[in-house]
Amino acid sequence: MPLAIEVSGLRKAYNGIEVVKGIDLQVKKGELLALLGPNGAGKTTIVSMLSTLIKPDAGTAFVAGYDAATQANDVRRNISLTGQFAALDEGLTGHQNIVMIARLYGYSVKEACTLADELIEAFGLSDAKDRIVQTYSGGMRRRLDILASVINQPEIIFLDEPTTGLDLQSRMQVWDVVRTLLKRGTTVLLTTQYLEEADQLADRVVIIDKGSIVAEGTPTQLKASTGGKTLSIQLQHPYQVNAINIERLLARHHLTLLQNTDPMLLKIPVTEARRANQIIQLLLDNDMPVAHFSLSDPSMDEVFLALLHTPSKEVMS
Repeated sequence: MPLAIEVSGLRKAYNGIEVVKGIDLQVKKGELLALLGPNGAGKTTIVSMLSTLIKPDAGTAFVAGYDAATQANDVRRNISLTGQFAALDEGLTGHQNIVMIARLYGYSVKEACTLADELIEAFGLSDAKDRIVQTYSGGMRRRLDILASVINQPEIIFLDEPTTGLDLQSRMQVWDVVRTLLKRGTTVLLTTQYLEEADQLADRVVIIDKGSIVAEGTPTQLKASTGGKTLSIQLQHPYQVNAINIERLLARHHLTLLQNTDPMLLKIPVTEARRANQIIQLLLDNDMPVAHFSLSDPSMDEVFLALLHTPSKEVMS
């Protein structure tokens, strides 16, 4: 499949500190690639370079077939960027906002009104189109903002943490809009801190940490890469639990302890179900009574935590 975005050796530093460290990246036409990582991982800097807002210090980035560093105007004609905050006039209605933006793109009044009606219906905002944007919920504003970004019919849309600060219901509304974009054949590069969001929407996920790619693959591939199953063990006696000792014990047996907020609950990725009995026996032999345990498929949260604490790896289809 043809590539919408092709990145090689991309680097960026601020005040001598390298925040993007020679990444390579490919996004196929029509797919959604999620850049997943903690705050400060370099996600927004990557998007800023790909969308021509800043120039890389080294490496190349071809977006819609054009060099983002030397053919910025050509790139801009083929992309849209939606950041974390809605760029809307709150004193206008939803319909008026879309008409205004369409007029700025050169549409006639009649064309702009027709386009606004079509897009508002396609993105499920017909009931609110005549309401002032100031009365919209956070989710509705983000949906309208994303809708506005497709007026120029871009080949590629960059969504930089579009659901940050929204509640779950509002985030799900935005997800519906993103799915509509994909049905229209748009290529989407999404940055997010929400693991569930990447799991729900992405064809492929790239996990970024400290400016480097830690892992990439489909959500299913990434889950499989951490060990196949997650063993959850509930310990009996809190006074006997020493997190450091447990981690050292597991490390001596080449086992990884996934971080979580409950010190009495151990989460350990395992490659085979039969390893569960061996781990339980290991804990019992070291005076750590087990209340109960279970095996389950890993969540994206567990994948994320596991991959950020292991050497870089790539999961390929």
